[in-house]
Amino acid sequence: MSNSSCATATMSSSWNSNPVTWSKKTMSIRILKIILVVFVGLQGWLYVAGNLANWDTAIGAIGYVLGQTGHEVYSNHIFPPITSPALVTLALLTIVTFEFLVGALSLKGAWDLWKARKADASTFNGAKTFAILGAGTAMVTWFGGFVVVGGALFQMWQTPVGTGSFEGAFIYGAVSALVLLFVNSPDR
Repeated sequence: MSNSSCATATMSSSWNSNPVTWSKKTMSIRILKIILVVFVGLQGWLYVAGNLANWDTAIGAIGYVLGQTGHEVYSNHIFPPITSPALVTLALLTIVTFEFLVGALSLKGAWDLWKARKADASTFNGAKTFAILGAGTAMVTWFGGFVVVGGALFQMWQTPVGTGSFEGAFIYGAVSALVLLFVNSPDR
């Protein structure tokens, strides 16, 4: 056996046989998962706060997107424009509700993970339910709601107002998907 492979075998076996090192590594990964889930939850609740603090502006932006104003690239709509103030308000209430759920589910999930952080792998893996639901709801909200419904159905990418929301939603949905995958990876 060469010196480098001997050193690798020694490092590998000492890593696995040293419970203190394994515990520090495991705890670091668990804490990182908890922090990322907290950030997903905070993102949801901060967007709720932003939408509530800027209600009239948010109504205007949603109305602009749903009304399909300024669509010169694809001027033939595949879905009729929505201009009813009641439906625009309902759309914003739906968005705010889903953002609230992102926060509530994620922060509940982070708390569950925090309580299980010192437990065995099976218990910690079992505590991931609400964290996964929170990140999944974030994907539904920003990918499903904004990218699919807003982008594909209402063609929001055609306008400056819609483009900003569309691009931001893609980032939020993608980051939430990465967090979901990382948190869902089994702890051992």
